[in-house]
Amino acid sequence: MKNNLLLKWRWRECWQGQLWPITLALSLIIACVFALSALVTRVDKIMVDQGRSALGADLVLVSNQQPISPDTLASAKKLGLTISQQTRIRTMAFSDNGMQLISLKAMETNYPLRGELQLDASPLTANEKNLTMRQHVQPNELWLAERLFNLLDVRIGDTVAIGDAELTVSGKIAEDPELSFNPFNQMPSAIIHLDDIAKTGAVVPGGRLSYRAYFSGPDSALNQLQQEISITASQRWLSEQSQGRSAEFINKAQQYLSLTLLLVLLMASATLVLTSQHYRNSQQSTVAMLKSLGASQAWLRRWLAGQLAMLFGLSIAIGISCGFLLEQLLRLPLTDLLPDPLPSIGFSPWLVSIGIALLVGLPSMGISLLHLLATPATSIIGQDTPTKKQYWAYSLLLLPLISLIVWFGNNKMMWLTLVGLAVILVLLGALGLLITKLLQQKRWGPAVTLALSRLNRSRIASMAQLGALTCSLMLLSVIWLLRSDLLNDWQQTLPANAPNVFAINIAPNQVDAYINQLDQWQLDHSQAYPVIRGRLTQRNDEVLQSVSAAVATKPETEADKEKDSALRRELNFTWLQQLPSHNEVLEGKWSTERGVSVEQDIAKRLNIKLGDTLHFSVNSQSFSAKVNSIRKVEWRNMKPNFYFIFSPDVMADLPTTWLVSFRIDDQQTGLLNQLARDYATVSLLDLRSMATRIQSLLQQVAWSLTVLAALAVLSGLLLVLTLLRLSVSQRQQEIKLYRTLGASKKRISATLWAEYGLMALIAGFTAALGAQGIIAAVVKWGFELPVQSHFYLFITLPLLALALIYVITLSMFKQLLAPLRA
Repeated sequence: MKNNLLLKWRWRECWQGQLWPITLALSLIIACVFALSALVTRVDKIMVDQGRSALGADLVLVSNQQPISPDTLASAKKLGLTISQQTRIRTMAFSDNGMQLISLKAMETNYPLRGELQLDASPLTANEKNLTMRQHVQPNELWLAERLFNLLDVRIGDTVAIGDAELTVSGKIAEDPELSFNPFNQMPSAIIHLDDIAKTGAVVPGGRLSYRAYFSGPDSALNQLQQEISITASQRWLSEQSQGRSAEFINKAQQYLSLTLLLVLLMASATLVLTSQHYRNSQQSTVAMLKSLGASQAWLRRWLAGQLAMLFGLSIAIGISCGFLLEQLLRLPLTDLLPDPLPSIGFSPWLVSIGIALLVGLPSMGISLLHLLATPATSIIGQDTPTKKQYWAYSLLLLPLISLIVWFGNNKMMWLTLVGLAVILVLLGALGLLITKLLQQKRWGPAVTLALSRLNRSRIASMAQLGALTCSLMLLSVIWLLRSDLLNDWQQTLPANAPNVFAINIAPNQVDAYINQLDQWQLDHSQAYPVIRGRLTQRNDEVLQSVSAAVATKPETEADKEKDSALRRELNFTWLQQLPSHNEVLEGKWSTERGVSVEQDIAKRLNIKLGDTLHFSVNSQSFSAKVNSIRKVEWRNMKPNFYFIFSPDVMADLPTTWLVSFRIDDQQTGLLNQLARDYATVSLLDLRSMATRIQSLLQQVAWSLTVLAALAVLSGLLLVLTLLRLSVSQRQQEIKLYRTLGASKKRISATLWAEYGLMALIAGFTAALGAQGIIAAVVKWGFELPVQSHFYLFITLPLLALALIYVITLSMFKQLLAPLRA
């Protein structure tokens, strides 16, 4: 019976006493961490799988000019890895009706090791497609990219000559796992079996050859292979982590998720601390009474431990259940992108969510409960009886502190955020108190005068309340505005009217006619760019790369790999009279004589400065130019961009082809086919499906961020509710004193509304000031985005604070003033 009574007491405390805000805060922490951890686990596994599928393997070794060493392949076999080899070469394909420069891939039958190669051998109707679809190449087969059928004017069964070999067309390449969206490197592909490459006679010294070895197996074996093999300057590893800019916005989204989760944890932790402190104060008389009735310290520890265990058990059950639902909600906009079935989440989200709840909850509640246990029995007689301080209880703070060090490690942005929030909390609280002090020097009505007197009389408490309320409003603003700034950046990166078709290899005598054709059809297009491929060989007197660097055999260090990433291949050069409008000059000034403008990232990697003289090689012709400007280039906007842009006098006499990008809608596909027929030698790269997919992905990720931001706002509102609830409850004794002295209910109500109204206005103003500073710092140094002004915060936040306080405290004030009725 005693146990049942204790159980009912604990249950009543959790739901009807002072512990329900703690239960709610803990549940919110567990739900947020579980949902985000589960979603990130799934997305990470999917991104790794899709990244490797796009490579055709788990790991790829690329070797230019030189075949891959048999020792490398033998080492991979010893490690139990599956291997597939491929040879690539650029060569000419001839039919009875045309010829075309192609990218020839000679591969083994087991390619790809990851992803899908879809080869369509159906000659007639789409109904036969499923019956004639193949996944692997067999000897004596030739598969062509779809546009090669038009360029060469061939059909399935026709003969195409590649070098010395005459091969029969087997069908078209419906899907190739190795996708590249660099328009300069695109040319139509043809696929044959590796055994047939010798028949072509295309593998000759000096040819543009590329050898690839594809590996699949456990990550440990892949890592060991990379450690054992010393690659040369002409070789490089490809993995899903080397896909670069295409996943940049996903990385920023993950940064936002981490930062938002941190802020949610901070606000929920603050709620726990405040509520635990209030629970301690409200239960001191109960503990003193129990001690006076003979309750031992051991019994009290068991009582509070049982209370704590029930609270954590209830919070875990609610939090995990809500976490499942929240993960479903966050995953809802990504349904079209996620595979079926989904990868499992494992035990990680369970352990992480419960572990973080314990790390946050134990110190927040444990310190208050240990102080509560130290309450003397004599305090039931006098409230001012001193309580013995339990300083050792603060050692519980080591749990989250050590965890933060392990979790964040050297993540500067997270540490700066934590330190900055701590400093800003103190500064904003002090600023709010200073404002109330200045206001008190003016003459006001009785209600406002009493409110200011109340705020300035208990400065420490007022500073804590103002600082906490200000910080809550500020964090809500930071979360929402950061989401808005990220979405604005993404929308500017890939606007709805972004170009989705590139026309490449336009002959000089075709440029004007091609542009006129686009204008007649009223298609939005870029300017025409002359394009020529070459190498950067020398900076001032320092040789960066010799012309024969492609066949170098010197082992490459990690520093060389990072520094020379743009030197191992030919780059695309252009010359213009004026710099493109979508490029921003950071240093220097564009000149039209013997000058070159350099993109900022490659300038930083290669230590290129203004005034340096750079030497280049194009088709064995050497020339030089002086660096006149450093540019910022947005690579994600699908517009033509270049590392080096020359003034016309430097390379206008060199033979070039031209490039133009334009936009067409799905209803204008016929125009694209007409261009392909009218200009058979011009290569068209249709990126419509990729652009549509990226825009869809941006919208879906934006929806997920919005859901997460709304969840963070809920956490912030819970903190505001807790702050106001505790603050109002502290006014009870003071209101009784006012009533004893003859104050009317109307006067007391006016004083309370004046006090909280002033608190709302001051907190809203200072929160807007702090949010503006934090957003600017995080956006600039954390996400590397342009800083935007949000001056409207100085109006919206004070008004929002007033509205929140009115809604939250209205019922509290009615309850607080109810006993005063006659």
